[in-house]
Amino acid sequence: MSVVAITSRPARPGRPDRAIPPRPRTAPTLTITLDLGAGALTPGLARLVDLLDELAASGEGLLRPEEHRAARTVLDVRRAAAPPEPPVGAEEPGTVRILTGTRRVRHDGVEVTLTRIEYDLLLFLAEHPRRVFTRRQLLANVWGYEHAVARTVDVHVRRLRAKLGVDTPLVTTVYGVGYRLADEARIVVDGER
Repeated sequence: MSVVAITSRPARPGRPDRAIPPRPRTAPTLTITLDLGAGALTPGLARLVDLLDELAASGEGLLRPEEHRAARTVLDVRRAAAPPEPPVGAEEPGTVRILTGTRRVRHDGVEVTLTRIEYDLLLFLAEHPRRVFTRRQLLANVWGYEHAVARTVDVHVRRLRAKLGVDTPLVTTVYGVGYRLADEARIVVDGER
């Protein structure tokens, strides 16, 4: 089902920096097609439709009303049928939940704001428990390059520990080697949200 066609809008009058080309033959169009069949509503699909709603509301894009209405109806029905989120109090105290679908982290049910690198570092260590990584390995796997000061990793680990609190042991230093996820870390990687 085609949900949206976004076309470029002409520049506002009196804005020479955004002048309309002399003779446009066709306006560039982006058509997004989504499969709204049966299945679980992914966070990415829900976010995409929400972003399209924001785009239409801001006037930056033009939506085909009949198709957008149909997509919105299907998504609203699927959201209503989705299982509710587990209650926040159901987790053990000190649990860190990584929501990979939305790139968010919750500690004891409270959202913790992390930078992109802090999030990627925490997720990488959580996906590889009980394995020790050197600073160079972390630079290559999390940052994507090895040509940086190895102490960059130390700074990000320190900030991650500070944001999640001293009472939450997450990252263990293996002296002379590098870092690993702590054995006593209560961490859940949730790929659904």
